[in-house]
Amino acid sequence: MDMNRERQVEEIEALTSIYEDLFELENENSFVVRIEEGTVSARLSVQLNNLYPSEGPPIYTLSAPFLSTLQKQELTNILDNIYLDNLGEPIVFLWTEEIRTFLQNLDLDENTSTSGCDTKCDDVDGLALQDLDIKNESSKPTVDCPEIYTTDVFEDRKSVFQGHCATVTSLDEIKAVLNKLYENKKIAHATHNMYAYRIHLPDKNSWLQDCDDDGESAAGGRMLHLLEIVEAKNTLVVVSRWYGGIQLGPDRFKHINNMTRRALEESGALKQEKPSGGKKKKK
Repeated sequence: MDMNRERQVEEIEALTSIYEDLFELENENSFVVRIEEGTVSARLSVQLNNLYPSEGPPIYTLSAPFLSTLQKQELTNILDNIYLDNLGEPIVFLWTEEIRTFLQNLDLDENTSTSGCDTKCDDVDGLALQDLDIKNESSKPTVDCPEIYTTDVFEDRKSVFQGHCATVTSLDEIKAVLNKLYENKKIAHATHNMYAYRIHLPDKNSWLQDCDDDGESAAGGRMLHLLEIVEAKNTLVVVSRWYGGIQLGPDRFKHINNMTRRALEESGALKQEKPSGGKKKKK
């Protein structure tokens, strides 16, 4: 075992001891630290590489949809400076505690909205994505909530997956659907609530689309890619996952994609006949 790997193992052991249930080891090179402060929660996903810590930083993704674009950039700059000030040293603990400090000093009342997509999900024809402020309780939808279709659950090695689908034509309707889902305490406390949407704008002959990983790196982008492949129109899909304590590896992405397709098919978004297994939630 080389020196970098030894130091990585030591860092993982230390983080596991410090953060306990807030630390989720996905595999020997990937883990997530959940940072909870007051009413908000952020997720720091870290991917280790052969250069870390002696020659380079780890790859990380920060999931914090309640932060504005400017706030995310400010926090990213802070984390970059921490790395530069500690070259050659393990820095995940320092990053985690700096994120906690940032959240402690955050004034949510002045927080501006953001799309919260950790994976780059481009819009079509250069249309600028509008901001969604979904998890900020002070942000109330101004439209009625569309009907939501919810699939039956799927379980694999104690991890549970469930899909939700709704027809939407505006960002306000997306916000209304997500807020409605989060009213369900079980869904609100899911380990991940990943989503993707595509809205057709006929007056501009373009599409409005975006996604959110909610801490499951690249999951939102995969879901959005599936929506593009099946040419979904005016559709929002959410997949909830409750982690069961056993790592699924790449299988988790297969299940997320399958639940996305299942929600699309059973809800009728793909104009296919719906089986009787799922249920519709009235607004």
